Amino acid sequence: MPEIRSINQNNQPKLLPDFRNLGTVLRIVLLVNGIALLGALSQATSFAGLQNSLLQGSVLLQPALLTSLLLLYALNPFLMRVPYWQGGVAVVAAVTAITIMLDELGGNLLFELDGAGVFRYTRHALVGIAISLILLAYFRLRIQSLSPAKHEARLQALQARIRPHFLFNTINAVLSIVRADPKRAETALEDMADLFRMAMSESHEMVELAKEVALARQYLGLEALRLGERLQVHWDTQNMPTDALIPPLILQPLLENAVYHGIEPLPQGGIIGVQLYVDKDELHLKVSNPAQAHTEAHANGNKMALSNIRERLALLFDVEAQYQVESDANQYQVHIIVPYVVKGQTT
Repeated sequence: MPEIRSINQNNQPKLLPDFRNLGTVLRIVLLVNGIALLGALSQATSFAGLQNSLLQGSVLLQPALLTSLLLLYALNPFLMRVPYWQGGVAVVAAVTAITIMLDELGGNLLFELDGAGVFRYTRHALVGIAISLILLAYFRLRIQSLSPAKHEARLQALQARIRPHFLFNTINAVLSIVRADPKRAETALEDMADLFRMAMSESHEMVELAKEVALARQYLGLEALRLGERLQVHWDTQNMPTDALIPPLILQPLLENAVYHGIEPLPQGGIIGVQLYVDKDELHLKVSNPAQAHTEAHANGNKMALSNIRERLALLFDVEAQYQVESDANQYQVHIIVPYVVKGQTT
């Protein structure tokens, strides 16, 4: 059974870092060791002294850092639910307790030159508190600075997602069947209105995968009015988790690019493949289409149209999101990998 992580669904940014995010962990490790290096540099009078100071400091620093990260990883669901100040106090208390505990367990052997007693424990505890507060302030400022960019990127994606040529082509497709099949034309117009309404009204950063798939199927149904039997879609959703959450309007633009750059240039049409599945704790989205007709302009068009997807994935998941493109003479495939998350208890 894959690990499932919950995610906050409101639009307010969560100011505490996600301690289960790989990018967060890497930043903590680099920042803590950077602070330790600066502290050692400020006290060293020679290179040998710097080496000795770093070695002696790492004896407590590295075990405390690793143990703190493991504990915060376990506490992360609790930290995501409580108010910021409570979570901050919990983080500082956890780091301080671990520092004192490790100091007590091995300090008498490792720090015999420092002496024993309250002063040594107090000094190490204060260092742990100071580093914790610095990191919390850094992540708070980083999250606050990224929040407007994330919001702006989402708005731009929503506004630009359904391109003008899709609207014009869909209207032309409906007009072509108005006289021959007015009932079908009426249904198509209703579907088009629903599609636009769904695309432009979404206010959350994450939506249910089942909803995204339904919107994508509706979009492909409208495109089928133009392309008819030339457009074939193979859905592989047997292992699709219906409770998974993804950023809105991720699948539809992938399909739009597959239609316009893969199917439309081919007189005989082709098959678009869609595969959605979970592997361990990761959600995989694959969209493939024929590539025989790809020209340099088409390839550049694909890069321009999908660049905002990569940006949103990076903003939401940091280094845990992967965006891979594989192409050869016959096939073009986009493979997106994101953490498998579900809606949390709080909204």
